[in-house]
Formats: sequence, structure tokens, C-alpha cells
Amino acid sequence: MDEKAIAVLWKQVLDDLKKETSNAQFVTVFKPTTLISLDGNVATVAAPSQMVINLLQKRYGQALKKSLSTCSGKDIEVLFVPKVIHTSASAKQSPEEAGPLFGASLAPSPVTVGHLPRVRPEFTFSNFAVSSSNQLAFVSATTVAKHIGTSYNPFFIYGPVGVGKTHLMHAIANEVYHKEPDKKIIYITSEEFTNEVVEAIRNNDTAKMKKRFRSAYLLLIDDIQFIEGKERVQEELFHTFNILIDQGSQICLSSDRPPHEIKKLEKRLSSRFAGGLTVDIETPDFELKSAILLIKAKKYNVELPIDVAKAIAEKAADTRSLEGLLLRVITQASTKGVEITVELASKSLGLQKEEAAHPLHAEDVIKAVCSFYQIKPTQLKGPKRDASLVRARQTAMYFLKNKLGLTNVEVGNILGGRDHTTVMHGVGKVEKLVHNKASVIGDIQGISQSLGMNN
Repeated sequence: MDEKAIAVLWKQVLDDLKKETSNAQFVTVFKPTTLISLDGNVATVAAPSQMVINLLQKRYGQALKKSLSTCSGKDIEVLFVPKVIHTSASAKQSPEEAGPLFGASLAPSPVTVGHLPRVRPEFTFSNFAVSSSNQLAFVSATTVAKHIGTSYNPFFIYGPVGVGKTHLMHAIANEVYHKEPDKKIIYITSEEFTNEVVEAIRNNDTAKMKKRFRSAYLLLIDDIQFIEGKERVQEELFHTFNILIDQGSQICLSSDRPPHEIKKLEKRLSSRFAGGLTVDIETPDFELKSAILLIKAKKYNVELPIDVAKAIAEKAADTRSLEGLLLRVITQASTKGVEITVELASKSLGLQKEEAAHPLHAEDVIKAVCSFYQIKPTQLKGPKRDASLVRARQTAMYFLKNKLGLTNVEVGNILGGRDHTTVMHGVGKVEKLVHNKASVIGDIQGISQSLGMNN
């Protein structure tokens, strides 16, 4: 097939994939690829980096194969290769010309962040453990750091507690500061942003506050969901947002849910949030937790055997507990003057087994309920009212209210910003079913068992 025919075919394939995939998947994974050749039934597709090739092979290869086969009328097999192989020495592209995805590793060394308050220098791309659960978010974040204000703006990343959202936000800040230390970079939580707006209004000094945020080269706001319902704060952020985008500055936001699920958020602001690239990070699997432990052990200059990392990963309920468990094992080994082994780790973790069974967090309940009913957290927190989703949602309300002791308002915020009266109704309905010994008792017992609690 000649070059012109290949170009026409590839345009058809990309148009097809754009309809069948999300915007995040398309612009990050498919758009930067190129069809190099089609020899018989073998299509050679070039991607800008090994990371993208891994994504294509593991998660999106079947979608590409299906589209190529449909558009070409053949049963196609796909071979993925790095783009650099097909670039002559005299015509090598610079990183800026090679497309939005990075082709070379970003600077691995942490930097001193003297004028970056709240940014942790050890949170870099080089020590972020990557697996299938966060690979798309990692690739997107590194792209943002390389192409400030031009590739994905705003960059919106969401996921449950402890999956690495803040790490990626700090890594972007560190990477940009490493390259351009004279640029104004602001990392702030939504609570801190709210406090600054309130303080400025109280002191009648909003001009100073506006100048601070609207002159940023890179603005990163963590846990943006907490501005819901705060009208004055949302108004200030809306105008700041528009000014920063217009002047080519980069905005990065993190949340525990996608923009459309932040209920008490102005539509004009929600549409701005969704106007760039939105990616999610899923709960880490066993392999990723093991990798995170190995990285953290290096931070403490400890050589952690892989079998010990696996043993600790099995004990950890979430990623935020990993470092605490690791430090306990390291401390035990140091105190006794012995090497770290699986036996030592088991004894150390056994000492806090009873302690670790408590306190449960809201995300533990969400995960257990979703697993029991075989649904996704986004469905549980979303607007749909299918009978199965309503039952799962009301059961989650029951656990969050009665087992964790949260208020109706807190439960409503966790479950997608629902009104407290909705929570009261849901909890009351489940309590009534439990009292009448309805079938819901089996659900309560099953979920309680998975959480390690008594009914």
C-alpha cells in the first residue's frame, strides 16, 4: 500500500477511534501514533514512547486492531514500534516537534523547592510507581510538565484517597521548577484557596489576592471538590481560570470525583474543568503496592527484599498505610540488629493486626460496597437511579452513617454531593429492612465480613 493510501486509511481509523473512545484516551494514546506500513495483514504502528506502546499493548490494542480490520477489510495484526526507529539522523525531531507525549525520560533528580511552599521535593516522576491503574495519568502528567499551557489545559485528575493524585501534582511542580526556576508556581489545596479568598474579602484587599493567583505560570489546586457550594470562591476561581488560560498559563486540578459529579459546582466552572484533559487513577493492585514499597524503602536507604515487599503489600488496606507498615518493619529490624525477612515482617505486622483492623475509612466502605454489588465507585456516586444502584447506594449510606458515625451531610458529600435528606431517607429505609429481617440482611453481613467488622 502506498503512502497516500496509508494516510487515508489511518485517518479513517483515527476518526473511528475518536468516536469509540473517551477524549482522554484518544488524545493521549491514539492521536500521537502513526501507521508506518501495511504489509499483507500486518500493520506497523509507531508510537512516540515505550510508555505509550505499553498502554496500546495492554489496554487499547484490541480497539486499534478492531478499527484497522474494519477500515481495511482485512483481519489485521498490529506491530507496535517506537517512532524514533523511523526517524533519520538528519531529520530527527526535537522533543517539542515529536508530538505531545514524551519520548525521553524526564529529569529524574529531585530538586530543592525553596520558593514552592507545600511542594514535597521527593515527589517526582522518577519515584512514582507506574502500573495499569495509573499509567494513563502518569503519561498525561509528564506531558503537561513538558508542554505547559499547550497540551492539556486544564489537566484534571481524579480518583479515591491515597492513589497518587497529590504525588503527580507535586511531580509536575517539581519538574517545571527544575527547568524554569524563575517562573511563578503555586500549589495550594482548595481549602487554602478558600481561606485566602475569605480573608481577602474580610480585609477588603481582594486586589492583592487576585494579583497573586492571576500572575501564576503554573497553578495547581488539590482536592478541588471542596469548593462545591461556595459561590464566592467559585466566582473568583472562574475569573482566575479564564485569565490564566488566556495568557497561556497551566492549570492542574485534582479531585476525588470527575467534574460532572461535583454536584454543587456552577455549570460554567464545571464545563471549564472538563474542557481540557480529565483522567482517573484507579485503586492500586497488589503489584503496584509492592513496587511502591520498594521505592519508599530506597528513600530510607534500606534494601527491601521483594518477598518482604509482597508480604507487607498483602497487609496494607490502602496506599497511605504502606509507609507506616514499612517503617514498623524497618524499626523492628534496626532495634534487634537483624536483617529484614518475611518472618520479621510477619511478626512486626502481627503486632498491629488488631490495631490495623480499626479505623475504617469511607473509601474502605465504598470499595467494599462496590465489590459486593459489582459496580464502580463512579456509578455509586453518580446520578443514575437504577434499582440495583439505589440499593447499593442506600446500603453505603447505612454503613457510612451507622458504622463510621459520619453525619448525614458528610455522607451526602462522599456519595456525590447528595442532600442530607436523601441520606436520611436511604439510611432509614435500610434500617427498616434490617428490622423486618428482609433480604438486605445478607448484604449487610457480606459487606461487614469483607470489612472485618462485626454485624
